[in-house]
Amino acid sequence: MGRRIGVGFVGAGFITNFHIQSWVGVRDADITGIVSRTRDRAQTAADNCRKYKVGDPKVFDSVTEMIADPDVDALWICAPNFVRIELMEEIVAALASGKGKLIGIACEKPLARNVAEAKRMLELVKEAGVLHGYLENQVFSPCITRGRDILWRRGAAVSGAPYLTRCAEEHSGPHEPWFWQGEQQGGGVLNDMLCHSIEVARLLLTDPAKPASSLVPKAVSAEIGCLKWSRPEYAEILKKNSGGQVDYINKPAEDYARATVTFEDDEGRACVAEVSTSWSFVGAGLRLTYEVMGPEYNMQSNSLNTELNVFLSRKVTGREGEDLVEKQNAEQGLMPVVSDEPVAYGYTEQNRHMARCFAEGVQPEQGFENGVRVMELLMSAYMAAEQNKKLSFPPRGLDKFIPKVALGTWKARDLVTGLESED
Repeated sequence: MGRRIGVGFVGAGFITNFHIQSWVGVRDADITGIVSRTRDRAQTAADNCRKYKVGDPKVFDSVTEMIADPDVDALWICAPNFVRIELMEEIVAALASGKGKLIGIACEKPLARNVAEAKRMLELVKEAGVLHGYLENQVFSPCITRGRDILWRRGAAVSGAPYLTRCAEEHSGPHEPWFWQGEQQGGGVLNDMLCHSIEVARLLLTDPAKPASSLVPKAVSAEIGCLKWSRPEYAEILKKNSGGQVDYINKPAEDYARATVTFEDDEGRACVAEVSTSWSFVGAGLRLTYEVMGPEYNMQSNSLNTELNVFLSRKVTGREGEDLVEKQNAEQGLMPVVSDEPVAYGYTEQNRHMARCFAEGVQPEQGFENGVRVMELLMSAYMAAEQNKKLSFPPRGLDKFIPKVALGTWKARDLVTGLESED
């Protein structure tokens, strides 16, 4: 067994506080530090750590200062996408100058805003000479790990490998304004959430006894659109709620995306991943769906098909909240309750795994290389959507490609006007 380590969080927003809730199931690490652009938010996150009894973290004014603290052995980067490179460069400089030591660095999905940035993140973590983890929570979800084990151990072992998987994540939209802004986030819902579905789909199609490299992407097709939030009445809601920062009339990002990735396994067999996502879903809240099909078997999962439901009549009123399910959309009626979201969505097992690997000096299987591979597929999907064609993987120019959404030049009407005329 490795020693118990101290983890410092870079960023103190929604996702950090989700990690904090999950930490009650982590036995190999305590949260010992937090740094954020806003000290008040860092202090709130630190208070949450004490509330859940997962650490008594110090609040720092800089990442360098946090690295220098001997109680901080590893970092969890949960800061916005547009500051990731800057943060990694600061971390590398601090370590190179001897201001502190680290065992490992874990980074939230997606790893960056484009392929060039993702590869730079990988270069920097290798330069730092530390262990690294790509925080893709859904591959650690109990329904995925348990389902994959059963499918491959019982179904595939008898009748052959799976050939089709469908994965989707949908909700009504993110919390912070920067998520909605293409330049800062790197795109829209495709970059923000299809990263989950693509990696889960790849995992489900990959033989657990073989490396990730045994499944090779061959082709990608995709489309993106802004179906809800570019409508004037909803664009105005976004603008108002963001204090004028988000303008979906003039600079929209996609709120809907779908992609199809064709893979080939090491035995020359084709298999397909159909993945989709949206910020325009209206339902109980966040919905995750997975389906796998093989020659003589099938697996299905829907996060809103819960073991617990509550009904509140129209006479029961209350303020809006997310106490039943993430991105909750109602406070009345018959509603599903996800009884332990950090566990159900994979955060608890993800953080337990990363902390254990770092404590024992073992490189996690989900490293920054996974983040680069996911980003290559995401950017290929953007490229395919812009060109309105199926592309061989990897498409030419992928390393330098930046989506129109991230450049601020994409228009919601492109979903329709990009079609070729049959005349």
